[in-house]
Amino acid sequence: MNTDTRTDSHPESAFTADRAAETVTRLRATFDTGRTKTLAWRKEQLQALRRFLTERQDVIEEALHADLGKSGTESYVMEIGFLVKEIDHTLSHLDRWLRPRKVSVPMTLAPARAWTVRDPLGTVLIMSPWNYPVNLALAPLIGALAAGNCVVLKPSELAPATSAALTLWLPRYLDPQAVAVVEGAVPETTALLEQRFDHIFYTGNGVVGRIVMAAAARHLTPVTLELGGKSPAVIEPGTDLATAARRIVWGKFTNAGQTCVAPDYVLAIGETGAAIEPHLTEAIREMYGADPARSEDYGRIISDRQFDRLTGLLADGRTVTGGDHDRATRYIAPTVLADVDPDSGVMRDEIFGPVLPIVRVPDLDAAISFINERDKPLALYAFTASKLSKRRLTSETSSGGLAFGVPTVQLAVPGLPFGGVGESGMGRYHGSYSLDTFSHIKSVVDKPLKPDTLRVIYPPYTSRKDRVLRRMM
Repeated sequence: MNTDTRTDSHPESAFTADRAAETVTRLRATFDTGRTKTLAWRKEQLQALRRFLTERQDVIEEALHADLGKSGTESYVMEIGFLVKEIDHTLSHLDRWLRPRKVSVPMTLAPARAWTVRDPLGTVLIMSPWNYPVNLALAPLIGALAAGNCVVLKPSELAPATSAALTLWLPRYLDPQAVAVVEGAVPETTALLEQRFDHIFYTGNGVVGRIVMAAAARHLTPVTLELGGKSPAVIEPGTDLATAARRIVWGKFTNAGQTCVAPDYVLAIGETGAAIEPHLTEAIREMYGADPARSEDYGRIISDRQFDRLTGLLADGRTVTGGDHDRATRYIAPTVLADVDPDSGVMRDEIFGPVLPIVRVPDLDAAISFINERDKPLALYAFTASKLSKRRLTSETSSGGLAFGVPTVQLAVPGLPFGGVGESGMGRYHGSYSLDTFSHIKSVVDKPLKPDTLRVIYPPYTSRKDRVLRRMM
């Protein structure tokens, strides 16, 4: 996920390392009381978080519009409604997820019982990004609370209206002795990373991800890194190009392209590159009108820094459609580029904006080689009617997720894990996978003292014991 990595100076903040230590100490004291471990507390927090999302929906939508120009509908579908669904899914399954899981015991240990239980980790840090500043802050929070942890939540300073709303309202709904929201930029983040946490969950880019991981290593703190990468959309001949184009345009240009799982580029096989150009142009017109700058459903770039970076990529190919931009409003039109050199700037790093390059390759072999020669993407999309091609893409490529016929919707399936691989991240969450991430799965064995069947494995070892053990093992 390509986010601002600015390290410019920040006004002196009251949130020093001492304040950070005090915050973590206070949350640890709460955890030590044991109250966050109870099922009742976990459900109360999830229900309270749900009330925040439904009762303060207008506040959230206004903040998202102020930060990113999101429409109310997009804010609800991609952030608020998504989270409500995640909470409902978690609440409906939490009792079952938390039940001890029986494990079979080898004959050599019988009679005995064995099982696993999920223990909360303790106090965790969640650092969220600016592009979906509610969803990507609260989705991991759902898992952390469901697992019975205390949480320090650090929203992104690059979405200031949303950060302020979370800071103001979350303490009014959630247990303030167990959940702390810390606003700020580099100094505050640095102060937090100096503390010892029981887990750090970071969503953002690889540059900051490496900083987070280095800080965590000092305390041997486990980390989850949800990063990004250049997620390709492979298109094979024989595909319904009009439908594929509409789905790619929706997945790419929602949130003005500032989505970590958005199709980063089209990898067009054979003549599909030229053939899909008019369909992409028409799909953009259908969704955002002849002038997307006037569309209430099309967002804006988060910052001048990102705007300048993105407009610097617009000359890296032939403009099929779009290219218009206005720095005063941070508007960049939905843009499609063709005749793109694979070594050009637009193909070097994750775009994370409304620029869609088309790269042409001769066949599926070349497409698979193209993907495998680069960092493993967070997502891989393919539009093909061939079962053989689907099998090959599944078995011969590696990516965080794989979807055929549609982009981005893998996140909307609660039973699927979400996470990257290699440069696109490590760890996974959503649904029961969030509970796994924020829990320690503890093994438990219970063997009665009588009868003492273990005597057969005690020394001294006789020939008879040897024969018995070799048969039993």
